[in-house]
Amino acid sequence: MSEEKLISIEELSALVPAIAPEQWVAHETGIPLRQVAATMQLLDEGATVPFISRYRKEATGGLDEVGVTSIRDQAQEVREFADRRRSILESVAEQGKLTPVLLGLFLDATRRTEIEDLYLPYKRKRLTRADKARGRGLEPLALVLLGQSPLPASGLEAEAARHVNPEQDVPDAEAALAGARDICAEVVSEHVALREALRDWMRASGRLASTVIRGKETEAAQFRDYHDYSEPLARVPSHRVLAVARGENEQLLRVHVEVEKTEAPARVQRFFPTPEPRLARQWELIREDTWERLLHPGLESELRRELKDRADREAIQIFVGNLRELLMSPPLGAKRVMALDPGFRTGCKVAVLNAQGTFLANKTIYPHPPREEVEFSQKIVLRMIDEYQVESIAVGSGTAGRETESFLRDMVREGMLASTVPIVRVDESGASIYSASPIAREEFPDLDLTVRGAISIGRRMQDPLGELVKIEPKSLGIGQYQHDVDQPRLRRALDDVVESCVNSVGVELNTASHSLLQYVSGLGEKLAKSIVSYRDEHGPFDTRKELLKVPRLGPKAFEQCAGFVRVREGRHPLDASAVHPERYELVERMARDLGVDVKDVIGNADLIASIPLDRYVTDGIGRFTLADIIEELKKPGRDPRRAFEAAGFREDIREFEDLEEGMILTGIVTNVTAFGAFVDIGVHQDGLIHVSELSHTFVKDPMTVVRPGLKVTVKVIGLDVQRRRIALSIKACTEPGPGERPAGARPQGRPEGPREDRGRGPNAKPQPNQRPREDRGGGNPRSQQGPKSQGSDNPFQKFFGDKKGK
Repeated sequence: MSEEKLISIEELSALVPAIAPEQWVAHETGIPLRQVAATMQLLDEGATVPFISRYRKEATGGLDEVGVTSIRDQAQEVREFADRRRSILESVAEQGKLTPVLLGLFLDATRRTEIEDLYLPYKRKRLTRADKARGRGLEPLALVLLGQSPLPASGLEAEAARHVNPEQDVPDAEAALAGARDICAEVVSEHVALREALRDWMRASGRLASTVIRGKETEAAQFRDYHDYSEPLARVPSHRVLAVARGENEQLLRVHVEVEKTEAPARVQRFFPTPEPRLARQWELIREDTWERLLHPGLESELRRELKDRADREAIQIFVGNLRELLMSPPLGAKRVMALDPGFRTGCKVAVLNAQGTFLANKTIYPHPPREEVEFSQKIVLRMIDEYQVESIAVGSGTAGRETESFLRDMVREGMLASTVPIVRVDESGASIYSASPIAREEFPDLDLTVRGAISIGRRMQDPLGELVKIEPKSLGIGQYQHDVDQPRLRRALDDVVESCVNSVGVELNTASHSLLQYVSGLGEKLAKSIVSYRDEHGPFDTRKELLKVPRLGPKAFEQCAGFVRVREGRHPLDASAVHPERYELVERMARDLGVDVKDVIGNADLIASIPLDRYVTDGIGRFTLADIIEELKKPGRDPRRAFEAAGFREDIREFEDLEEGMILTGIVTNVTAFGAFVDIGVHQDGLIHVSELSHTFVKDPMTVVRPGLKVTVKVIGLDVQRRRIALSIKACTEPGPGERPAGARPQGRPEGPREDRGRGPNAKPQPNQRPREDRGGGNPRSQQGPKSQGSDNPFQKFFGDKKGK
């Protein structure tokens, strides 16, 4: 086949080999090809990530959920790349422009940007200036400028004059040259190697910059750190990318990518040198126009998309990490609970739940102003505790939360309430969202919204996972900029982490709601509702195998879900464990070989230790499966969540006004971001531990030091009374370890004193490479961490930059 021959759409299928996604995925993930191929086959057969990582370790070589998920996601990217490449090739072939050489370039490309650059000259687009110039007959003159046709001895002006044609809107020689330059500029801008070189240069030396739109300085006050901002693309963190993007979307900031303007044309010249001296001026104009009009805007958009994509991934990773910790919060367990949703004017809603979370009764009490019915409220609380044998009390963390805690603790001090009944502060973020949701209306159609909220608070203490899955994660007050990131990608990531947590813990088949069951491997919403309907009609399940009687739940769904559901006190002892039914026969054989029943093996360390595992190894059952079975026999149905621990706050610290710099307090981490962690210290709003105050050593990822729900000891290092901000430090409560630099000590050569005293006034503009001050500490009301907080990079605006290290 000659190079001049054009390839038709009909010939494409034979000439374009199918992509081998396994090899691509193995290369991108670094996972051996055998493991990748086996995992992709299981995924293609409909297996879920939890099922593969738990029950198909022999096939995957012991890959965990992270490995399986990375294979799944990378395989999806490879297939999307292949689909896009085929679509582009078909488009070029339809235009009658696909040559063997061009096809080879497309087949050699391994990145999306490469195929898009190759496609650029053939992309159907609006009529360009170059198209118009060609229509006016100026392409021969453009070929002269490009050096592909000789420049006559008479010179460029004379050659241009030959193309003057007033009827074609070419009134003079300069108009002819301008049109020819437009054609040349388009040719230059579509050069694949040039675009890639400029892209790399901009990535390495470009800066993300923003300025406030003139006249909107006051309106854009929350973005004041970005009114005159510039930072290298290679170093700008994800939260600042999202911050300036939000300011731009709200039409308060102008955002662009800065590069050294004088350097760009010189880089273009390396690929398109002047063909001959007489064309020097024309090529100066061509390069400048190509850069300013065609290359810079397009490449800037590409790089900003790259930045946004990277920022989205990092922000989603932070959100997912926070959500995992929240979902895996320690459960109180099966205990009778009294839950209070606090309030002043509307009173405190009191709900009592049995050990399984079933609603029993509710009352409303008014122990606080304006009614202050303290004694009457005490009597109601005591009567309900006595009547329902309450074992623990949950108090919502919202308005009047600390006051309600104090009301109850006063009852303990006065001897009215037993000290053995723990009083626990429960984060109520999202409870109001749940109470108004269709799920809540379905569960409690006859109850008031506020009573539903109290029930949610109580259940959240009993089993955080079972209750939190009912609430949209974006309403839980965690993460950063979750409303600004790619929403479909965020949704997939959140579904993944909820599914992971639910299947890691396991689900009680006879008590779980359909909201929880829908996240069990292989089920989904419809099958979850079918299971609940079957349970309501036929009573509790006796065995896992009874699931096969549920309408539309077939063998494949049973295979995927069976190991993750539990039947306590069922007919088969292994139904309460994570041993999959497909391995019951193996465990029964182990028990027979020991001369005992299966129930005698479970939890018996001596019997389990005497099992000769080598005897049971087969082609399908190897060391991974046997090790998991043994661990499950030792502790059947073990809960991977930490043990429950109630945390309390200082009784004398209830309001912002009670705080003083230097105080040492106990708090609970509520949210972790890229720039630090927020901590509830019991004063109705969280303080911020900036990342630099987490440790005496450098911390790249705050999640490696703290997590939501962690109890921490902190020192108050800054208070902004006007904005009610609280700056906290963990570092200030600890001594540096061996080799760690003490707080406040500076590296040699770094000037002493506040930043404002180092040759710059307090109102000086940021230097070109100075990052904003906003993410160096701060504090904010908890309410601002919920759905879309309105703020700049750090919605909580760091203050007291000069107090770091105090």
